[in-house]
Amino acid sequence: MGVWHRRSTRTSTGARLRRFRSKRKHQMGRTPTETLMGDAKRRTIDSRRKAKKMPGLRLNQVNVTDPSKNVTFRAELQDVEMNPANMDYQRRKVITRGTIIKTTKGRARVTSRPGQDGIVNAVLI
Repeated sequence: MGVWHRRSTRTSTGARLRRFRSKRKHQMGRTPTETLMGDAKRRTIDSRRKAKKMPGLRLNQVNVTDPSKNVTFRAELQDVEMNPANMDYQRRKVITRGTIIKTTKGRARVTSRPGQDGIVNAVLI
């Protein structure tokens, strides 16, 4: 069964609304991309604009920013320590925004959305 983002078939009082047209491509949705650790692998998704979306399926590089020195550098992803979004994600080592990760430069918090952007940006803790 597909995922669609369209108007509800029910009103606020619970009455059923009549369908007045078929599904449209711009209403199409998809299941969330759960980014994991591993050799870099991305998927290309067609979007409604000129650029394509490239969500990261697996990533191993992190752009880490040191806020005290205001310097950004590339580091290797070593481990996913904690994911406050979902306990199941924490168990499966899924990387989302807000995840605490372990890198070669130290512990960091993810600030980007790797399932949307295809890149992991993080800030040292």
